[in-house]
Parts: sequence; structure tokens; C-alpha cells
Amino acid sequence: MFLFLFSVFQGGSIMAMYPEKPVTLVIPYRAGGSTETMARVFSIALGSELGQKVIVKTRPGAGGAIGSTEVSKANPDGYTLLFAAATSLLWPPMTQKVEYDLNSFTYVGQITEYQQAIVARADAPFNTFEELVEHARKNALNYADQSKMSRTYINYIGQQEGVTWTGIPTKGGGEMVPFLLGGKIDFAWSGGIHNRYGDKMKVLISMNPGRLIASPDIPSVQEGYGISMPSQAVIVVPSGTPINVVKKLEKAISAATKDKDFSDLVTNKLKFPVKFVGSEQLTKEINKTAKALKKVIKGTM
Repeated sequence: MFLFLFSVFQGGSIMAMYPEKPVTLVIPYRAGGSTETMARVFSIALGSELGQKVIVKTRPGAGGAIGSTEVSKANPDGYTLLFAAATSLLWPPMTQKVEYDLNSFTYVGQITEYQQAIVARADAPFNTFEELVEHARKNALNYADQSKMSRTYINYIGQQEGVTWTGIPTKGGGEMVPFLLGGKIDFAWSGGIHNRYGDKMKVLISMNPGRLIASPDIPSVQEGYGISMPSQAVIVVPSGTPINVVKKLEKAISAATKDKDFSDLVTNKLKFPVKFVGSEQLTKEINKTAKALKKVIKGTM
């Protein structure tokens, strides 16, 4: 009995001292995109709240599945976190063979919402999504094929309109930008990186559930097609992480979103909202989002 109580007390004490060493924040995308840019600044703020250094590690590939898989298999002790779009956790398990699913993670907190859109060069011969569709009826158009998910959404809309367009493989937002501005493609899905190029790109339609902060007059795909792309930027840990560690991380993440440098980057440079959502509410929203994704998948496969 004494040994059991000592064991429980010792384990609780260890968790209470968390974190005792640096924490790794995995980014499942290439450098240069919105997520990696945010992570570099957010890691400093989060480290200050935790009292330990937070090391950013990029593990790109397979639409976020490689980095997500790595974190799902990590020791559930709170020292390996994943910062990613919710779609990287939901989409791959629904459409391909991967080693994780919705229940492989504990959803600690959301810190912002990606400002997703279909964009074109500022000098493109179409100014609205309707004009893009009409242009596609008469001309062969190419778009940036950044992932299976963005390709599925773009082709779903094409099916609804009775038009086809050709995807040109690109490796994330960092590669999409030169492809679009250089004329290799006619339009692209963007997770928000377009906000850095306001004078060179234009938004044709919001891919979020609602309209975008920087483009409130541009309709959302939800308004026209009854679908939308999940927009949450989330931090998760492997399932099985002790609840007191999750709570400590949740509190630290919430506080870190108020950091001046992070807020300035997100609000003024990326034109994203700073939006913290706690673990309990986020988990409910993720489950709801998963159901919405199945509608698009069912309509294209």
C-alpha cells in the first residue's frame, strides 16, 4: 500500500514539474508557409510561458501526414507537440492509408484561423470566382495542386460547374507563390500566404466557412456551394498525454496567443485573427468538422 501511494505521489510530482526539458513543436509543412512562419514566433512566446525552450522542427510531406504520424507515435509526455491545420489530422485518414486517425491526438488548443481562399494574380482576366468559371469554359486553366485535399475541393467545385482544370503539383504555399506570380498557373488555393502579396494577388472566393477578415466583400464557398474547408490552426499532443500536462499546455498556449510579437505577426502581417479555443470546445468542433469533410469526399470519390 505504501509503495503504491509513493508511486502515485512520485508520478504526480513528476507531472507537476512539467516541463523539465525543452519541448519540440513539429510543423508538418515546408518552411516559408504561414504555419511555419507563425510557429517560429509562437514558439518563443510559448517557451516563455512554459519556462523551457520550444524547438521548432519541420517534418513536411504527404499533405502533413508525415509529421502528424511522427507525433502520433511520440511518447505521450507533453514534450512533443504538433502545430498544424486541422485538415492535416482529419483528411489523410479519410482518404489514404496512414498510421493515425482522429483519436490519435488530444486537441489542446486552437490559436488562429487560416484565411483560405482561391486566388489569382492581380492582372488575371477575371475578378470574381464566377468570372473564373466562365473563363474556364473557354480556356484551359492550370491551378496549384498543393495537396490531395485542395485538389479535391477545387475539382468538386469544377464538377458542380461542369468545368475542368489541370492541377500543377506544387510544394506548399512557399512554392505556390512563384508559380502563380511567374505565370505557371492561373489560380491557386492559398492558406493565407496571399495576404503578404496584396498588390500582386487578388482573392476570388473565401474557402473558409465564412468571409475573410481582409476581404469581407468576397463571398465564401459556403454561400455558393454549401461546403467549406476547415480553417482551424491547432496544437495537439499524442493521445494518452496526462490530463494535467494537457491543462498546463492549454493554459500556456492561451497566454502565448496574447504575446505582442505573435499578435502583431498574425493580425498585421498575415491578416489572420488571433483566436484561442480551449481543448474541450476544440474537440467538439473537430468532430463536427470531420462530418463536414465526408460530404466533399463522398461527392468526388
